[in-house]
Amino acid sequence: QVQLVESGGGLVQAGGSLRLSCAASGRTVSTYAIGWFRQTPGKERDFVAAISWSGGSTYYADSVKGRFTISRDNAKNTVYLQMNSLKPEDTAVYYCAADIQIRSMAIKSEYDYWGQGTQVTVSS
Repeated sequence: QVQLVESGGGLVQAGGSLRLSCAASGRTVSTYAIGWFRQTPGKERDFVAAISWSGGSTYYADSVKGRFTISRDNAKNTVYLQMNSLKPEDTAVYYCAADIQIRSMAIKSEYDYWGQGTQVTVSS
């Protein structure tokens, strides 16, 4: 089993920054790919970013490219999502997810393990 806990959400003004953390525990999480997704009420949970187990490959949704950066510190079993130039449309609950074998990083059904989410609110 893998347990994931997100933190770092909050309220920020448009143009500001936040850094989300996803702390993992359980099995050898350093061998797991990690993804970030976000969801607003009444909508699907959408892909935001993902990182391979080594950190050598990263993937981003078009809506966040150039503004968000995903990284990981396997020594700390933690994945980060640095979010800059935030916009009101980035407001959502952000979830991290993990799995060991993922064919497509952007597909949420590929991930077996999920955190509880952290709220990000961007005011205009």
